[in-house]
Amino acid sequence: MTATLADYRAHRELLTHLTLRELRSKYKRSFFGWAWSLVTPLVNMVVYTIVFSYFLKAQIQPGEPSGLNVFALYLMCGMLPFNYLNASVMGSIGSVIGGSSLIKKTYFPRELLPAATVISNLVTHLIEMGLLLVALLAFGNWRAIPYLPITLILILLTTIFGLGLGLALSVLNVYFRDIQYLMTIVFVVWFFLTPIVYSLASLTHVSGAVKDLLKLNPMTDAVLSFRATLYDGTHPGWLEFSYFAVVAIGCYFIGRAIFNRFEGRLAEEL
Repeated sequence: MTATLADYRAHRELLTHLTLRELRSKYKRSFFGWAWSLVTPLVNMVVYTIVFSYFLKAQIQPGEPSGLNVFALYLMCGMLPFNYLNASVMGSIGSVIGGSSLIKKTYFPRELLPAATVISNLVTHLIEMGLLLVALLAFGNWRAIPYLPITLILILLTTIFGLGLGLALSVLNVYFRDIQYLMTIVFVVWFFLTPIVYSLASLTHVSGAVKDLLKLNPMTDAVLSFRATLYDGTHPGWLEFSYFAVVAIGCYFIGRAIFNRFEGRLAEEL
């Protein structure tokens, strides 16, 4: 990690430039511009709330100890972190190929390309989470305030997790172009295997073995931890928090090792 942070510091101007380029190009020539980053999750929230809360009668437990009982906010506390991971990974997958002209012209740490994509998505995510916090406070959940430092740590861990996956998949996508299509399907399945539109407690008809299998999903523990700090207004379970932290950090080192392994022939493959 130290060497990587040193690389990022040494090339911080380039990283800043790449990040700003990502941010500017995200909604380039768009009439509503950055408003789309807010409209999209709001539309998702409305659709999922109507389908699962009204049509399918999904039941949630009030936040403990916050007492909050708003399905839309319950949904967003899990959906926003998952969407952030999704956007970071899917954006990173094409970042190396998208930066091929730059790679052929000059040398720089190639991992800055997926890193810039993740950071640009982090900016959007922080805006979304800030609006979610305002909504939580508007509904009287002031208990989320004392746990903001833990929420920020969870966002950092999600960033590390997304960067690890992004590093591995971005370099593999240069050699195997099917990666980007495969991961689109994976994230659809992954979303419904994560307790975002439902709670684990509501799965009364599901066996304990299946619930244990769902718990192997690191985003399950991430969502549970985010809900604890934001929706419930309490500290996350330390087992869930620790599991997510270990997986996120481990994924980063594995992703970086894979990136370094295949980085040498990037210019030739591109």
